[in-house]
Amino acid sequence: MISLASYRSVLASRELRYLFAASIIGRLPIGMSGLAILLLVQGATQSFATGGAATGCYVAGLAGVAPAIGRVIDRRGPRAMLIGAALLFPASLAALLTAVAMRASSTLLFVFAAAAGASFPPITVCMRTYLRQRLRDDALLTAAYSLDSVLIETMFIFGPLLVALFVAFASPSMAVAFAGASGLVGVFLFLRSRELREWRIKPRSQTTLLGPLAQRRFVALITIVVCYALAFGLTELGAAAYAAEAERPALAGVFLGLMSIGSAAGGLAYGSAHWHAPLLRQFSITLAIMGLGLLLLAAPWTLPAFGAWCVLAGVVMAPALIIQSMLVAKTAKPEHTTEAFTWSTSALLAGVGLGMALGGIAAEAWRSPAAFAAAAAAALLAAAGAFWLSRR
Repeated sequence: MISLASYRSVLASRELRYLFAASIIGRLPIGMSGLAILLLVQGATQSFATGGAATGCYVAGLAGVAPAIGRVIDRRGPRAMLIGAALLFPASLAALLTAVAMRASSTLLFVFAAAAGASFPPITVCMRTYLRQRLRDDALLTAAYSLDSVLIETMFIFGPLLVALFVAFASPSMAVAFAGASGLVGVFLFLRSRELREWRIKPRSQTTLLGPLAQRRFVALITIVVCYALAFGLTELGAAAYAAEAERPALAGVFLGLMSIGSAAGGLAYGSAHWHAPLLRQFSITLAIMGLGLLLLAAPWTLPAFGAWCVLAGVVMAPALIIQSMLVAKTAKPEHTTEAFTWSTSALLAGVGLGMALGGIAAEAWRSPAAFAAAAAAALLAAAGAFWLSRR
């Protein structure tokens, strides 16, 4: 059952309601940019390989630079980095649009795509760090992280739909431009919040180049994150391969949307309940259930049955991400909180990217069930890792 009492408590503050609302606008590009860049470059070059490579450069730029941005925010606060990103992100996308219009080389397209990823506004990590500072009660913090995760899931559902509307009634260029404008407007709305002026910079207990990576327990947690992120990437590729094998490639987006719906429902349910088991034990159980759910997708289902299983397989995905956020907040030292969140985000992106690459190899050689079986194995391995860490 989903109870809204915890969410009402989180949103009782007018300023927090404003912060969440402003973050939605600033984070719309999360669900739009990758697909919009893919379609823009593919349409200009008539090559899915080039479009996919441009999207890969965008993700690589995002994952590679995020920890450095997090470290600066931990030491100097978020304002300067957010303003810089608000200006550089749309400028990089504008440069990409100009390069496409001028039929520039693929190398230049890749550079601008990577620059857009590297300058993506770090609103999500700022939100999660601020919530950790603001909410001392674990139940309220869990509800807040649940709400934030559900908002992101919603962006992954509606972002591609917005891109599809722009492509149908205008062009991929308009979708890219809209993503850039959303990032610009959203950041400045986000920065208007009075809450952000109360951001607390934690004094450093010691100086280390490794930041949160100096903590062995945090490194173990990041390894587990990479492992189950592999399952996400393998699942995404598996759904696309299953749809292609059924000669209904357009259904890939439907299947992934159904997983996101299940994930959002699971996130709301998780955040509304009070859990007494230790977080690492919850993490291990959640990942084990995820692995079993993904293994069921490897069976020879009909299209409607496969769609129903997609909803059920997605139910524990958002709870896993919520528990991960709680573990990052509790494992990292206070002075490293934002950087720790960026490392977990980079680990997720790296795992998803590697999972999609491995899934492509598996589906090419042994069809979609192999990708789902590999996804299940990755999730179960992550569950074993979380169980091991809990025992230590």
